[in-house]
Amino acid sequence: MPPDTATNDPDARHDGWHTLRRFLPYLWPHDNAALRWRIVAAVLLILAAKATTLTLPYVYKRAVDLMTLQGSPAARLALAFVLAYALGRFAGVLFDNLRNIVFERVGQEAARALTEDVFARLHSLSLRFHLARRTGEVTKVVERGTKSIDTMLYFMLFNIAPTVIELIAVAVIFYLNFGWGLVVATALAVAAYVGITRWITEWRNALREKMNRLDTQAMARAVDSLLNYETVKYFNAEGREQARYAQATRAYADAAVKSENSLGGLNIAQALIVNLLMAGAMGYTVWEWSRGRMTVGDLVFVNTYLTQLFRPLDMLGMVYRTIRQGLIDMAEMFRLMDTAVEVQDAPGAPALIVRRPTLVFDEVVFGYEKERTILQGLSFEVPAGHQVAIVGPSGAGKSTIARLIFRFYDPWFGRILIDGQDIRAVTQASLRSVVGIVPQDSVLFNDTIGYNIGYGRDGASQAEIEAAAQGAALMPLIERLPKGFATEVGERGLKLSGGEKQRVAIARTLVKNPPILLLDEATSALDTRTEQDILATLDRISTGRTSLSIAHRLSTIAEADTILVLNEGRLAESGNHLDLLKRDGLYAEMWARQAAEVEETAEAAE
Repeated sequence: MPPDTATNDPDARHDGWHTLRRFLPYLWPHDNAALRWRIVAAVLLILAAKATTLTLPYVYKRAVDLMTLQGSPAARLALAFVLAYALGRFAGVLFDNLRNIVFERVGQEAARALTEDVFARLHSLSLRFHLARRTGEVTKVVERGTKSIDTMLYFMLFNIAPTVIELIAVAVIFYLNFGWGLVVATALAVAAYVGITRWITEWRNALREKMNRLDTQAMARAVDSLLNYETVKYFNAEGREQARYAQATRAYADAAVKSENSLGGLNIAQALIVNLLMAGAMGYTVWEWSRGRMTVGDLVFVNTYLTQLFRPLDMLGMVYRTIRQGLIDMAEMFRLMDTAVEVQDAPGAPALIVRRPTLVFDEVVFGYEKERTILQGLSFEVPAGHQVAIVGPSGAGKSTIARLIFRFYDPWFGRILIDGQDIRAVTQASLRSVVGIVPQDSVLFNDTIGYNIGYGRDGASQAEIEAAAQGAALMPLIERLPKGFATEVGERGLKLSGGEKQRVAIARTLVKNPPILLLDEATSALDTRTEQDILATLDRISTGRTSLSIAHRLSTIAEADTILVLNEGRLAESGNHLDLLKRDGLYAEMWARQAAEVEETAEAAE
């Protein structure tokens, strides 16, 4: 795998040769000699194909000149040259296709390695990045970058490079056969052709970039709308969503029309230059023939070389645009790779080793934005094997605690300790391996129930998955399903009810079997009956573990060993349920308010 050459410099260039240099280690991998030999073989085949192509006009010229002579020897020689010409054309096609066959593995491996690195980088980025970026935008950037690699490589190696070789060779051949005049005329025509193509294509690239932005916007809106399918239905917003999507697609269509229309102007300008050169070169040849200085074969000779020379140049606009667009698309992928990783392992960080699963917050200060502090010097301890609950008003910082424990963010000040070890000093992988979570909203993969349960630990056996499902009281549901563990749960688990999703999340955590368990308002979105069933399951799986429950409804954590009451990011009170009620403080006030709400609800039901 190529070395990590990412940079976090926001002013770093991501276009042209800089992007190409970043990609070269993927194209010429130092750890894969077989791929490097494929590149060498492809280059040799390119040279063989070009040598064959450059020889053909000589053969064609000799056949035509021989046809102007009388007699059977001339006819036989002419026929031999015609056969050689046909064989040469076949050999050129053969070499080109063998080149493609040899190089295909190189292009695919380069694209694979780069996209795998981008995917790994995306998973290493902080939660802040993923909350700020739309999933549709990120996936579109990766998709465009991946698709551009193979096409861009093909044009650069098999169009631009051979064309440059042919330009030099044709210049030498024209000089040796016709002198400097035709060489200069051809050079001026090629320069004008390249210049006008580059100028118009740059203008078209601006249109293409606008198309990309609009395409990305349309994709982001479509993905966002489909992910929020239920919300759209709740608010009868199908028309609004269609209008937002239509606005983006119409803008894209307008930009696409301008881009395609500009192609006509480019083709006209290119054809004018080519045909002016053709007329001048062939007219010069006819004039020289009339003076007896050239043969009929020379006319064919010049025409064939110019036709061969401008055939790849006919595609120059598309080639230039494709390469530039490919570099732009690849640059976007490299920008993703260069995004600063907010939370990183310390150099040489050891793995977290837990003998006594204690959890300590030591004067922790944190906020998502510098202007707003969420936790203000928070300190508390969760002893090994204890069940501790955290409660408090909305905005007190309860869910932030769970994110800090998993190191989705690092505190500004203070420390978080597990078994006396600062979690910033150990590897993130080892930290997350000892902490399990049952979140408020359990999002499942669009796969089977068995897959989602087994996701708790890589390599979990079917017996372990079944045991976890039994422990999460999920077996009655699975036994009722025709496909059992092979039942598909749908996008984000939408085919299951809230309680069923929570049980799958519990079973997944049981497969992981962590010594520390986080319950982040795991029942707040459930009805009372389902909540009681889930609570019983949670209470059972918490036995023998260190657990930290973040709760909104106080009744769900009344049996906890210790209850921590947060207010504005600080620890306001702590104690067990009865002690806190006796203090008649914030906890007692919250308990009374929730009890009153329950009573009002019961009266309304009656």
